[in-house]
Amino acid sequence: MKKKLLTILLFSILTLNSLYAKSLYFEEGVKFFKSKKFKKAQLKFEQDIVYNPKSELSYLYLSKIFKNLDKKDLQENNLNTVILINPKNEEAILNLAKLKLSTSDYKKSNDLNNSLSSFCKKLCNESRKLKIEIEKLSAK
Repeated sequence: MKKKLLTILLFSILTLNSLYAKSLYFEEGVKFFKSKKFKKAQLKFEQDIVYNPKSELSYLYLSKIFKNLDKKDLQENNLNTVILINPKNEEAILNLAKLKLSTSDYKKSNDLNNSLSSFCKKLCNESRKLKIEIEKLSAK
């Protein structure tokens, strides 16, 4: 009985340590990101993803890092991953629509923006502004 209790206690401690490490990686990543230490932030978000492969926020931050580093392929990959995890992540859809617009993919940008406008709650105003920008640029 004591051995079983000790095993359960040890397992609980290891699980709690793992959960604590997960949140710590993410929090450290945010701190590095805010101080524009993008390589360090990238490492922390990637470490968070190792423990939590469905961490949409870590993928979202990675996309922001790659935007700042002007690595559009990696930015797009991470935005697509966020949308795969959560198809209604407004920020990811808006950012992907903007990225597509910057590469002159007006149709995809418009499709993404229309999708966003069908369910948006927080970024509706941004979506409307993007719609106007898409219409202006595609008319040229």
